[in-house]
Amino acid sequence: MSFMKGDLLTKTRKLVKGLAKSEPAWLKAMEHAPPAAFPKSSGKVEKISLPEDPYIKKFFSKHPDSKHEDAILISSFDPPPARIFGWRVLELKEQGVGEEEAMAVADMEYRTETKAKKKAYARLKQIARLQGTTPPPNPYPSVIKEIQAEEDVYLRERYTNPKIIAIAEKMKADEAAKERERDRFRIDW
Repeated sequence: MSFMKGDLLTKTRKLVKGLAKSEPAWLKAMEHAPPAAFPKSSGKVEKISLPEDPYIKKFFSKHPDSKHEDAILISSFDPPPARIFGWRVLELKEQGVGEEEAMAVADMEYRTETKAKKKAYARLKQIARLQGTTPPPNPYPSVIKEIQAEEDVYLRERYTNPKIIAIAEKMKADEAAKERERDRFRIDW
């Protein structure tokens, strides 16, 4: 029955009408109360868009470095700064402020917040130096610096891990053998 179009009820009706199958006991009951028909999808998945999305795009066009500087932590409950910017613009627009003014206010708030974070960390470092202790890690690190810190472990390991050193020495020996082989067949003009 997979080659026929339609649901179970339609397929069974066609088979019974064409005398290919005897009428099942459940057919009349199913005709009186047919199963719910679900709407068919067109196969196209609609893009989900939120009201603040245009403002987020404008935020990233104005602050392209924010994609790399402001971390989007999936496991965090804190929304990214771009979304906060979009929400703030919408909030100001609901209060009757014009779109350009709302974006200017939200932009100013974003800039003051980032400056305050940098100033707070600078003050933490200054206090740590006065006390003679090591400064605490940056509570607002750059995403790029976080990635580099994760990769730094592997970069240092290549100089101390004996397996990696052995592989590097083998590669150097293979390269030297290839060079000797090329020199052997080289013709001087």
